[in-house]
Amino acid sequence: MNDYEIVDLSQSFGRNTPLWPWPGVMVDIQIERVAYLERDQKLTQKITTKMHAATHTDAPAHVLQDGKYIDEMPLTSFYGTGVVVDIPKKKWEVIMPDDLEKARPKIQEGDFVIVHTGWHKYWKKDNYAYMNYYPGFYKEIGEWFVAKKVKAVGIDCAGLDHPMAHPPMDKYMPWVVEEYKSVKGRHPDEDFPVYEPCHKIILGNGIAGYENVGGDIAKVVGKRVTLAGFPLKFEQGDGSLVRLVAIIEK
Repeated sequence: MNDYEIVDLSQSFGRNTPLWPWPGVMVDIQIERVAYLERDQKLTQKITTKMHAATHTDAPAHVLQDGKYIDEMPLTSFYGTGVVVDIPKKKWEVIMPDDLEKARPKIQEGDFVIVHTGWHKYWKKDNYAYMNYYPGFYKEIGEWFVAKKVKAVGIDCAGLDHPMAHPPMDKYMPWVVEEYKSVKGRHPDEDFPVYEPCHKIILGNGIAGYENVGGDIAKVVGKRVTLAGFPLKFEQGDGSLVRLVAIIEK
């Protein structure tokens, strides 16, 4: 018998994967069978996708001009001991350093940190809410992670940075701009003037970032576990799909 359990923290990838709603930017995933069992005695499929779909990790080159590509990052960046902390958040809320300071198990230097907001429950159940309304990080959290010297960061949302942290929002998600203004009384660019600051801060400091964490995350919330999420050896890749898992010693 195994003396450990592997818990899948990955969301499924396929034809119905929720995608970023930006018009003209995120092309749809395409899956085509090029060999058939009925004809060729084997199945082979051709996939066209961006690597920033389903559960994935970003390379520094994704947001930084001189950042490392995914194949240049050390494999140690994607494996280690860490925590899955519970920080429940609602629509458009921002996760702040105080949330992490109070989280348990206590986040330590060198930890692989997964933040559970509960937002993963909308995956494939309410994709509009999942992609447009999720809570997220911003500049202060990125700075906190760097100061804490963590190894990697993941979140059960569509992005590390808050969905409004993509100015000019009128260009990328104009339908959300009007709703945000009606709810908050301000243009989202006023509240989130910097483009993906958490991405730039953590990736620029060698901290790996994971988005769309989910799967069976509920099994490990509030626990200290071993985490692993290795990328493809994608030459000059800006990111990669991953199979993120937690390993629990019995």
